[in-house]
Amino acid sequence: MARKLGKRTDQRMAMLRNQVSELLWYGEIETTVDRAKEVRRIDEKLITLAIRTYQDEVTVTKTRTNSKGEKTDVQFVNDGAKKLAARRRLMAELRDLQEMRVEKESKAAYVARIKDVHHPLIEKMFKEYAPKYDARATELGKGGGYTRILRTGTRRGDAAEVCILQLV
Repeated sequence: MARKLGKRTDQRMAMLRNQVSELLWYGEIETTVDRAKEVRRIDEKLITLAIRTYQDEVTVTKTRTNSKGEKTDVQFVNDGAKKLAARRRLMAELRDLQEMRVEKESKAAYVARIKDVHHPLIEKMFKEYAPKYDARATELGKGGGYTRILRTGTRRGDAAEVCILQLV
């Protein structure tokens, strides 16, 4: 049974969506234990979805004609049907976080670095987390368990039990 966390459904879903996105982007967040358990529930499902579909790619060859009329074949790697459906579901579930400029990075270097990446968090899921946790699953012989909850005590003011939720 899902926890209501003292919020209306739309507010609760927006809060959990934000926290799941922040957890996947930064690797850890600090929150209450009840919220962390709900975030972990959603997060585990999304990572499993990425793991099951990250290798579904299709190579497509297209013929391009340049200004001189010469034809050349160009190969592209596109998402397969399952990976595309998973990408769309992740885009619906997660908030779209943008890549930040690194300190002392010029605007031209920043634009060149993020030119081909339209959804950085989704790309991070497929290129970083999915291979990492897939290798971990084959090594340990089991899936799941991508997050850990470290309890840090109670919060001053309302005495809510606070924890740090981390990706393993």
